Amino acid sequence: MLRKFGVGALVVVALSVGAGAQDAKTLIANASRAMGADNLTSLTYSGSAQNGNFGQSRNIAGPLQMTAITTYTRSIDLNQPASRAFGPTMPPTIAGAPAPVAGNFNQNITPTTMGGWTQQLQIWVTPWGFLKGAAANNATVKAERVGGTQYNVVTWSPSAKAPSGQPYRVVGYINPQNMVDRVETWVEHPVMGDLHVDTTYSNYQDFGGVKVPTRIVQKQGELESFNATITSASANPANIVELLTPPAGRGGGPGGAPGGGAPPAPPQVASEKLADGVYRITGGYVALAIEFSDHILVLESGQSEARGQAVLAEARKVIPNKPIRYVVNTHAHFDHASGLAAVVADGIPIITQNDNKAFFEKALSAPRTLVGDSLSKAGKKPVIEGVAEKRELKDATRTVELYHVQGLAHTDGMLVAYLPKEKILFTADFNVPAMGQPASPFITSLVQNVDRLKLDFETHVLVHAPNPDKPQTRADLMALAKTVPAAP
Repeated sequence: MLRKFGVGALVVVALSVGAGAQDAKTLIANASRAMGADNLTSLTYSGSAQNGNFGQSRNIAGPLQMTAITTYTRSIDLNQPASRAFGPTMPPTIAGAPAPVAGNFNQNITPTTMGGWTQQLQIWVTPWGFLKGAAANNATVKAERVGGTQYNVVTWSPSAKAPSGQPYRVVGYINPQNMVDRVETWVEHPVMGDLHVDTTYSNYQDFGGVKVPTRIVQKQGELESFNATITSASANPANIVELLTPPAGRGGGPGGAPGGGAPPAPPQVASEKLADGVYRITGGYVALAIEFSDHILVLESGQSEARGQAVLAEARKVIPNKPIRYVVNTHAHFDHASGLAAVVADGIPIITQNDNKAFFEKALSAPRTLVGDSLSKAGKKPVIEGVAEKRELKDATRTVELYHVQGLAHTDGMLVAYLPKEKILFTADFNVPAMGQPASPFITSLVQNVDRLKLDFETHVLVHAPNPDKPQTRADLMALAKTVPAAP
């Protein structure tokens, strides 16, 4: 069944409602009855699962590294609506990366969860949530043939609206046996625009009169980001309140929502002069603004559209009356790429490592009907320039060298920047550890590349500022390298 929904095999033929589709209300009622969901108000199910590191993978275009959730349990109250999913985790072992550490998956969704629809959708894309939402929200239906199977395709929209003001859509595929095989929706994303979230359900079994899929696969942006094998389930459990209550101090977690409350105000943007024409921009992910004879080069655009706009504004403030010619992206992880929409909206070309180029061209060109950001309003297409192993940006006054970091387990597409005259090295994700903690093995990779490239630097500027924030040196980096733990 999952193969029927592969991107390459997806063939859809729409038919008229009269020719193949039932009346929406009748269809939804029949499916609810067939799935044993007529009197279903809550549900809990368990098994094993895997959760992907979407937006943080070694290759940004996938496949994702998957963390095992060895005993996975999810409980849903359809009336609130609310959901809690939890279980012990074990990340994969990756050569050259820090040794995996066991943890806990904890996703808690309540009617007031921060994140709104982007979190609530995990309830409404379940087979039972989908049918309940369809029954309450003026669903429409049409017949479509997908991969040789005739489906009744039901579409409905929740009351929530996207940041752009556009309605969300939830689309479910009901098979001839009145089982929900697939549910898809779209949600705003700072890098990927209208992010496609596609969940398929197969191998239904009867658990106490309710049909439950024993195989669940979710994709985001066509990459598998979650899967589960379900071995037990219970309808309307008497202890649903207990099941939905997280342990004290565990209000959010991986894949879940923050613990609650308003997000903190972003730090105030500031800058400091490191050398003539070189400014370190602080107040978030650190960036550099570098002055050339007739333009500005910016290194890193930050973790959000607002941060990207603030970095560009600060660069123009400290280096007035010159255009920004390029913004350099260190790597494609979403926390380092979410400011790029602001860069594209401003018409500024982006430089990144070759492994990221095709991904950014596709992602930053995708429809952005839900996002409501500056790029969606500007309507501009990205200009992406790639770097293989080295690129030199120079004029009569300045030289900046960009290098590909080889052999890095964190990401295949990492760039560092080096200013030879000023002896400044600029890096991302080679972080200073918290007090008393060992340095990441990634530090070893950086030192090996520094030695290979013979980079003679005195000042080390980190995108993730150390705590306390103080100037870093070559000696600081070499000292960290001595505390790196042994490879797993």
